[in-house]
Amino acid sequence: MRPLTIVRTAIIQVAWTRKKKIPVTNTDKASSSSTPSSSRTVIRRFHVLLKKQGQLKNASSANAEALGEIDREIDELGGLAAYQRMSSIGQGNDRGGGSEKVLIQWLIDMGLRKREVKGKLRLLEVGALKPDNYRACMSWIDTTPMDLRSRHPSIVEQDFLLMDEDENRGKWDIISLSLVVNFVPNPRDRGRMLCLAHSMLTQDGLLFLALPLPCVENSRYLTFDNLQSLMNALGLTEVQRKWKKGGKMAYWLYRKSESDHKPLDEYRKKTVCRQGDRNNFAILLP
Repeated sequence: MRPLTIVRTAIIQVAWTRKKKIPVTNTDKASSSSTPSSSRTVIRRFHVLLKKQGQLKNASSANAEALGEIDREIDELGGLAAYQRMSSIGQGNDRGGGSEKVLIQWLIDMGLRKREVKGKLRLLEVGALKPDNYRACMSWIDTTPMDLRSRHPSIVEQDFLLMDEDENRGKWDIISLSLVVNFVPNPRDRGRMLCLAHSMLTQDGLLFLALPLPCVENSRYLTFDNLQSLMNALGLTEVQRKWKKGGKMAYWLYRKSESDHKPLDEYRKKTVCRQGDRNNFAILLP
């Protein structure tokens, strides 16, 4: 090996050893260069921590030490802002774009784009990470984006579960709950969110629901049939459904309708639908 080559090799080795490695959960400078696997790692960990946090807070004797450990880990992950960044990255065009593409296409297929002369559709986008997801449809959709923690002045900072039900009753033509219900740690709050959405929709209004596929396909307490039965009992009739075996997401479009008058008590308790090594995702009515 030539002397010059030896020197160059040594320089490269020193530079490599001095390069600081960034852990997969570090999100201080999250950007579109983050890998899909690292984004999913952060998001999944958040879901686990928030679920544990909710369980401990609802326990009769709260374990302050355990809650403190969970709070510290959430802070180390970057808090809610980190979750939002990872989710926003997942909506980038290099990752296939956001779920609004599915909703927009369904609305177009239903002929609702021609509604311009009748006035714009009023859309409440819950869990909005970007203010302009529906910019291409602004001629026929009037969007109100909102989130628990706003990342933009145009996004209303609001907890959907704390919205005034009377003020919003029958107000919205469309409500989007995309990757929102699964982020709620308490199963009964998930059900309450669906009840509120039904109340806030106009007659024949539309509810867009998007969940990670394992929430339904691999849950111990929820199946596609069970979800459809629950939604029907609430007065929400399925119009569209989209998912594929081995995929990551499932999408539904429901229309507000009359309840099928099934007893709601059966949806207020956990019922085992499947046995085996499965997740515990559930939706319970309040």
